[in-house]
Amino acid sequence: MARDGVILAIDQGTTGSTVVIVDSDLQVIGRATTEFPQIYPQPGWVEHDPAAIWKSVDDSLRQALAAADIAPTDVRAIGITNQRETTVVWDRATSEPVHNAIVWQCRRTTDVCRALRADGHEPLIRERTGLVPDPYFSGTKVAWILDHVDGARARAEAGELAFGTIDSYLLWRLTGGDVHATEVTNASRTLLYDIHRCAWDDELLDVLRVPRAVLPDVRSSCEVYGHTRGLDALPDGIPIAGIAGDQQAALFGQACFAPGQAKSTYGTGAFVLMNTGDTPVASTRGLLTTIAWKLGDAPTQYALEGSVFIAGAVVQWLRDELRIIDHARDIEPLARSVDDAGGVVFVPAFAGLGAPYWDPDARGALLGLTRGSGRAHIARAALEGIAHQVADVVEAMSADAERELAGLRVDGGAAANDLLLELQADLLGSSVRRPTNLETTAAGAAFLAGLAVGYFDGVEDITARWREDAHVHPRLDADARRRARSGWHDAVARLRSRDD
Repeated sequence: MARDGVILAIDQGTTGSTVVIVDSDLQVIGRATTEFPQIYPQPGWVEHDPAAIWKSVDDSLRQALAAADIAPTDVRAIGITNQRETTVVWDRATSEPVHNAIVWQCRRTTDVCRALRADGHEPLIRERTGLVPDPYFSGTKVAWILDHVDGARARAEAGELAFGTIDSYLLWRLTGGDVHATEVTNASRTLLYDIHRCAWDDELLDVLRVPRAVLPDVRSSCEVYGHTRGLDALPDGIPIAGIAGDQQAALFGQACFAPGQAKSTYGTGAFVLMNTGDTPVASTRGLLTTIAWKLGDAPTQYALEGSVFIAGAVVQWLRDELRIIDHARDIEPLARSVDDAGGVVFVPAFAGLGAPYWDPDARGALLGLTRGSGRAHIARAALEGIAHQVADVVEAMSADAERELAGLRVDGGAAANDLLLELQADLLGSSVRRPTNLETTAAGAAFLAGLAVGYFDGVEDITARWREDAHVHPRLDADARRRARSGWHDAVARLRSRDD
């Protein structure tokens, strides 16, 4: 290895926890994933058992170290990336959670968010946080726990309880309860944090009814927060040195360090983030403004974010419901068997339309079908539908930021589909680049931790170590692109539940 030791990255996700061990050349030398149960107390509610999350992390730590065949003392630093808005409240004295974690997907505080809008708080929330009142974010989840667990609100106000997103909870457990902290990207997803002043906001705390005593300290994304203590899998004294929410970690892991650079993560849905530099850009086109990262004492960097609800899930639907493919990997050769979609347009709005439309009542449709339409045309239209949705978000970002896209970097499971990347480049009119390492969230956490302890020399060092697997250039001319995009927008307009 070019440098002594390794970096260990914990990627704590919605359905499982992955631990990745990398060397200084970013080669993965050990990896393990452990899943944990999902809890659905009633329709629309989603919870996790924090103890199950911690056990999944601990199990993956042991397995990854064994797979890497290294001594735990070889670990130079630990980075954490996490499912972002999922909320935990625990007892500071015992470390025991007072309630299951409320997951980012949970909709139990819908009425609370509706009331916040009705009471006129949305402009304040949007201006201070870059977000909108929605159950997705952490703030209303904290208040729900404090209101629904006997005695919790009084104990929180007395300083006996701690709130955190999953990064905070893992940091607490890794340090044996020494450190109650979060970092700026996770704090920026709570509805409680002023992203301009980079501080908890007293007015928002009052509006959302969250006592300051329960909050973690907020740190940068790249510094030593504390050291391991009292763990079985790792020795005491290893620094925990880099933290970022999963989508911001992916942006960092993709080395999108310049304004205008963007990444799209293709999973069940698609998350698109564009670096906007050290100035937050307020969106007028249905996007979120969020903190991208903060490196030590350097200026805070910001991003625009947009979410596509259905991306890879449309391929699963073709497999499981229409049964026109047997395996997800079959969609590419089937879609390539025709030159185009034959006029078929597939808008996969199974769960409504995300950014930039935010129309939860829209529904999916196949349009333009003729007697000659076949399963290959539908398969190709499905891939085009994914790419069109991402293009919608990127175009909104470019307009809000008044900046042209400086190339799109892609990751996630569906990014392995070469045809999808070709279609994405065509519909964006911009190049699309795929890295050799598609686990960019873990890479981002490893980069941040490595920078904090001097394992990497700076972002220039990371840029030099980012490796490209594919670089796809657009082939459509401007007129053909405009026609394709116009046809898509016409199809979307037909499905909208409202005109705004």
